[in-house]
Amino acid sequence: MDKSIKTFALRASLLAALCAAGATQAATIVVTSRDPAGVGFNDTTPVAPVGGNPGTTLGEQRRYVYRYVADIWETQLDSDVTITVNAAWEALTCTASSATLGSASAWNIWHDFPNGKPGTWYPQALANKLAGYNLTDGIEDDGSGYGNVDIKTQFNVNLGKSDCLDGSPFYLGVDGNAGTAVNFVETLLHELGHGLGFSVLTVYTGSVSSAVGYRLNADGTAYQSSGGLPSVWEQYMYDNTAGKTWLNMTSAERRVSTTNALGLAWIGPQAVAGAATTLTSLPVLKTATSAPGYSGFYAYNTASFGPSVATGLSLGALAVTPTDLVNGGGCLTFDAATAAAVAGKVAIIDRGVCGFAVKAKNAQNAGAIGVIIANNTGGAAPGLGGSDPTVVIPTISVSQADGATLKAAVAAAVPYGTRKAAGLVSASLAVDASRRAGADALGRPLLYTPSTLASGSSVSHWDVSAFPNLLMEPNINSDLTTILVPPKDLTRPLLKDIGW
Repeated sequence: MDKSIKTFALRASLLAALCAAGATQAATIVVTSRDPAGVGFNDTTPVAPVGGNPGTTLGEQRRYVYRYVADIWETQLDSDVTITVNAAWEALTCTASSATLGSASAWNIWHDFPNGKPGTWYPQALANKLAGYNLTDGIEDDGSGYGNVDIKTQFNVNLGKSDCLDGSPFYLGVDGNAGTAVNFVETLLHELGHGLGFSVLTVYTGSVSSAVGYRLNADGTAYQSSGGLPSVWEQYMYDNTAGKTWLNMTSAERRVSTTNALGLAWIGPQAVAGAATTLTSLPVLKTATSAPGYSGFYAYNTASFGPSVATGLSLGALAVTPTDLVNGGGCLTFDAATAAAVAGKVAIIDRGVCGFAVKAKNAQNAGAIGVIIANNTGGAAPGLGGSDPTVVIPTISVSQADGATLKAAVAAAVPYGTRKAAGLVSASLAVDASRRAGADALGRPLLYTPSTLASGSSVSHWDVSAFPNLLMEPNINSDLTTILVPPKDLTRPLLKDIGW
């Protein structure tokens, strides 16, 4: 395994230290570097101060952001024990068009220590806080220089170069004006959240499907198919399909739950209460038809191209396009029959093969007045990227399941028309006041469980359907702030649920 795992046997001297501990105070975070001379924090390349960051070398600016973010976290945490972070800038995996930005994780994990839930794994920073002292005191470092730290971090030293996400370096300002660069404040704030405990941690959610759902054994040496110790997270992870928490599931059931799109909720009381004031009422596509059972509400997502859409917009009548057009539905000029079907209506088109803007433009050219992209895999309605300034009709997306229902509704409505015209399904954008964006029907925030397992992302993030966007979603969004509490964010409430 790639991290140090430690267990604890209670000793009388340490118990005495616990009893002598004073009242909990705001946290102190100490950051140390493992960068060699001239690299990372020690890079002396001259740069101009930017966005409130006064550093005049690249290394100084990197150090400034680390301290800035650590200061934010210090105000959010209560602990009498110093939190230690070891950091470095390293050459991580990247190409000209994609890159690993960086990562952070709890480097040591513990179970069966004072004030912890028995037989349960915790990240070291939280375990130390609950115990009242540093559990690695007296344990010799493994020679790495970071063997006893709470959190180990690494970020991509090459980001923005020609062969590493060309043109998109880390933005080292602290004013949020990152533009097309990668906001390092938000990225680091997010990653330290993982290191502090925003992660299922000791349940395997990697890419080997046969082992997904396995728990780490008590020795910290291997994941195992049965037994093992649960993570402190598992008591609050509730699968709405299975009707049980991960704490009460088998490994096989947890494996299924990792890809139960929109089906895994966090039921910790702090985060649930916070969701009620943080997540907005669910924006929905509202349909109306005379066909019994087909009028309803459907969650949707928006496009980066075309006119902006908002609640109250009337889209029009829906039309179905065939999915077997050459090279994929909507990817080529519509044939005469398809053009006649969508003219003056909102075309439902399946995702796949070509870009979203291409489909929207072809539908527009055929006379459609709007487009609904139906996802081609399970999970939430996808955000629609792309650019085409000539697209002037509204475009939204829905989930795969909802797309199938909308298509069925169009077919079911036909007999409910008149002699002169077939029955229709009309659509508009509205709000379902009974639901929250990114929460289940009971208002409990959803965890990220796309239908295809995303190793390193699945389960240990909020779902991307949350609105407003949350810090601990799998993506760093441009509208994030550095406020970690309701009504802006749910990071702090979840950490409070697990013991912070």
